[in-house]
Amino acid sequence: MKKILATLIIVCLTAICQAKAVIDTPQTGGLFDANETPQKVSNQFSFTEGASVDNKGDVFFTDQPNNQIWEYDINGKLTLWMQNTNRSNGTYFDSKGNLISCADEHEQLIAISPKKKIKVLVSSFEGKLLNGPNDVWVAPNGNMYFTDPYYQRDYWDRKKPDLKGQDVYFLKKGGNKPVDLINDLQQPNGIVGTPDGKYLYIADIQGNKTYKYTIASDGKLTDKQLFCNLGSDGMTLDEQGNVYLTGKGVTVFSPQGIQIAHISISEPWTSNLCFSGPHKDVLFITATTAVYVLRMKTRGVE
Repeated sequence: MKKILATLIIVCLTAICQAKAVIDTPQTGGLFDANETPQKVSNQFSFTEGASVDNKGDVFFTDQPNNQIWEYDINGKLTLWMQNTNRSNGTYFDSKGNLISCADEHEQLIAISPKKKIKVLVSSFEGKLLNGPNDVWVAPNGNMYFTDPYYQRDYWDRKKPDLKGQDVYFLKKGGNKPVDLINDLQQPNGIVGTPDGKYLYIADIQGNKTYKYTIASDGKLTDKQLFCNLGSDGMTLDEQGNVYLTGKGVTVFSPQGIQIAHISISEPWTSNLCFSGPHKDVLFITATTAVYVLRMKTRGVE
């Protein structure tokens, strides 16, 4: 009886200690130091979005209501890079250093050169206005994928969409005619692909889910799989294959779709993020009127 009682006491104490460890251990997933917190760079904006990193590690992000693109360089210097950006929202760099931008002033996908010259890549689909391209990913081979949800803008004359659905489009490298690839989501928003060009993640923000697709040799998407039960605005990946989703702060999922970390941000909404700096080990986060940085123990792959 004494042995049984002693065993029960040990089991209970172990359970209590384990429970306490779960409560006391911050959900960092080993991705950042538990003592580190996101540091605010600035809160001078109206609504920040579209964070993208170039080859040097400099970040370019949009202040969409003010029709601006800002630069945050590897030395921590914040500069207004461009005005009159066609209302740029989500962005991504191509291999030539052009900033590919979802510009919904005229419902377009555009390319902004390093010299700030704008080239329209897509302006319509089958003769109809797009809803308003929102986020874009450029594959290693130059093909592009972009989401096209409908968010009514106060600077539009129209009050309803031309298209029936809110879909995901594919643009072949060098092409100008988008292909409607995904049309079964409620409201696709965040999008990002793996650096090997094999897989694509798409967030259905209204459906509150994120899906994983296999990219076929012709660029089409196959093998749709539910990745996690959480939608997202912007998205990024790290070198371990973890997926970073935004909304209420930043939520990180393992490649298997298991939540492993959460980063709280003291703002109403967290919209986008990317890894910045010369070593791509500083997480740059856009959140409502502000931008933040967080030193990481892992690196980005974009």
